[in-house]
Amino acid sequence: ANRLAHHLAGLGVGPESRVGLRLERSVENVVATLAVLKAGGCCVPVDTSYPAERMTLMLADSAVRVLLVDGELAAPLAGSDLHVIRLDQAAEVLAAAPDHAPQANASAENLAYVFYTSGSTGRPKGVMMGHREVVQLACVIEYMRMEPGDRVAQASNVSFDAAVFEIWGALLNGATLVGIDRDVLLSAPLLGQALREQGITHLYQTAALFNQHVREQVDVYASLRHLVFGAEAVGTESVRRMLREGRPGHVLHEYGPTEATVWCTLEEVHEVAEDAPTVLIGKPIPNARAYVVDPAGEPLPVGVPGELCMGGAGVVRGYLGRPGLTAERFVPDPFAAEPGARMYRTGDRARWRAEGKLEFMGRVDDQVKIRGFRIEPGEVEAAIAAYPGVREARVMMREDQPGDKRLVAYVVGSVETDGLRAHLRQSLPEYMVPQAIVVLDRLPLTPNGKVDRKALPVPEYAADADRYVAPRTPTEEVLAGIWAEVLRLERVGVQESFFDLGGHSLLATRVVSRVREVFGVELPLRAMFEGPTVAEMAGRVDAAQEAMAAELAQVDPDEMAQLLALLHESTTA
Repeated sequence: ANRLAHHLAGLGVGPESRVGLRLERSVENVVATLAVLKAGGCCVPVDTSYPAERMTLMLADSAVRVLLVDGELAAPLAGSDLHVIRLDQAAEVLAAAPDHAPQANASAENLAYVFYTSGSTGRPKGVMMGHREVVQLACVIEYMRMEPGDRVAQASNVSFDAAVFEIWGALLNGATLVGIDRDVLLSAPLLGQALREQGITHLYQTAALFNQHVREQVDVYASLRHLVFGAEAVGTESVRRMLREGRPGHVLHEYGPTEATVWCTLEEVHEVAEDAPTVLIGKPIPNARAYVVDPAGEPLPVGVPGELCMGGAGVVRGYLGRPGLTAERFVPDPFAAEPGARMYRTGDRARWRAEGKLEFMGRVDDQVKIRGFRIEPGEVEAAIAAYPGVREARVMMREDQPGDKRLVAYVVGSVETDGLRAHLRQSLPEYMVPQAIVVLDRLPLTPNGKVDRKALPVPEYAADADRYVAPRTPTEEVLAGIWAEVLRLERVGVQESFFDLGGHSLLATRVVSRVREVFGVELPLRAMFEGPTVAEMAGRVDAAQEAMAAELAQVDPDEMAQLLALLHESTTA
């Protein structure tokens, strides 16, 4: 990290300089993050799964001139004026650099990170997070003490703000950071095994992943000392089951936008009443302040819903290059004692409970959260409007089945849905591509001329009947049944893409789990993304079973007879 920091400083990286990090969860990512901050610069994490168009937009918006990558750089970026450093090929260059820490000259007020979130104006916005806010999150944690010997899971995507807590919570408190592979993270049995074998003490999970894992294996988190979950509303029944049958040492429900540094309120959950509609988001963490106010900014009494505003040490600087939006959302804090204090208007509705805790009650605008991702429908609508033939579009979240939140686009115009979906994937990350696109002659309106959301039809996630291809083998027939069960469809053809039928990464883990149960083969989650049709999955399953049969055929018959005899003795003893 020191050598790379000197190399970056030689390229002009210093305080307020933004450096892109296009890296997976890895040792290289931690080294790169340390190096950027040691040089005095600011990290701009970029999700490796983002399409090139979105990646290019983010790098240009943040004025990144140096980009750290591991492995092949995406071809569309190869012609840019970025100075790209491939960490897997930098050993010779770094060996010539000094191995002591450079003089960084960065202060607590300088930027440490810029994280990009969805923007209502049609383009993502960069949230500027300083060193002071990172320290506030990672070091002021009496509620969840970390110390040498503790083992913290690095389970979040590095472009997700929760990674700040994982990385710096561990490193600034002397704990060990343990990387968790994506395939393991998304599988409840594999994750539970990894948590036990690796001796993990602290883990953060999004509410969507928490809900799914508890449904599949209720004691998946039982070995932990601290479990933190949040990022969206959580199912009360999942929490109750986990507390009854698989409780870890401490269960913490968090709330907080990136603009208030990852999370700013916490509730330690001991029980959830049978009639409770939600799990409380608790009280502000140390050095944070929470206010529930009316539209005029006046504080509201206990029990009255209003907009939740956050003040204190976790409030970040604002939005990069967006002074107007910064002034709108980051406003003077009239309740603070210190001069110049600001508070962040979250856009969330909440109310104080009589016991002095906060209850989350939704949004005051159209922003939604799906599987932990913050999505501004306006950004998706802007991308749809750029497609030829679209006259009008509305995007909304639907929850037609309890706990199953899906993004749906209603489009007016002469539009071919497959082409529109392919167009969106060129500029939007996968989680922002609507799982259903409904083409209408016109949008239903209320008497006041607004879109009548209640009159919008329930989307159908099945593909065109003309494209249906029936299963042709026993494996395809079983797999088609599994897919139909997971996707809640009457039938699934063998050539239809799982993701075009409304599937997403969490539902894909259910398919992989059912394949394990039914066929006795372990396929990685990436198999669903590499071959998202029943036909392609059937080929992988058949190949895996053939490989298992070939391995059994190579076992010596005498050895097998001895093993069976030992097994018989052990079962009859």
